[in-house]
Amino acid sequence: MKPLALLLAVCLAFALVTPAAAQQPVPPTPSPDQVNAIAKNLYCPVCANVPLDACGTAACVQWRDQIADLLMQGYTEAEIYEYFVARFGPSVLPTPPAQGLFWAFYLLPPIAIFAAGWWLYRTMVTRPMQAAAQSKSPKPAGKYARQMEEELKARDQ
Repeated sequence: MKPLALLLAVCLAFALVTPAAAQQPVPPTPSPDQVNAIAKNLYCPVCANVPLDACGTAACVQWRDQIADLLMQGYTEAEIYEYFVARFGPSVLPTPPAQGLFWAFYLLPPIAIFAAGWWLYRTMVTRPMQAAAQSKSPKPAGKYARQMEEELKARDQ
């Protein structure tokens, strides 16, 4: 009877241990705050200029669910952005990436501001100074102008 009881005890132990060992660890479910932190930096594909976290369309709900799934799979925030850019293009980002032709968006504004400042400086400061310097020392145009200057000098003395 003892071998039968021992066999039954071993079988019962295996029956209890096997289901627990067969379960895989469940990845943590991302919180809505984690999903929205990423979704606020993506734009809705349907609505123009609406962040994904503030949009209520069915597409945005699916995107937020997709973000949660990607977080559960272990994707980082940067990898999730790359995933959506690869699928939908750079228009889903709030700012264009600083690569390729998009460099113009970053370079043109400072160049335009510098050019406008240079033009204003030339117009407002340099030209009036040149005009004032030219008007201070006019040269007599002929014998009548010299005669008039002499008369004015004689009268002032």
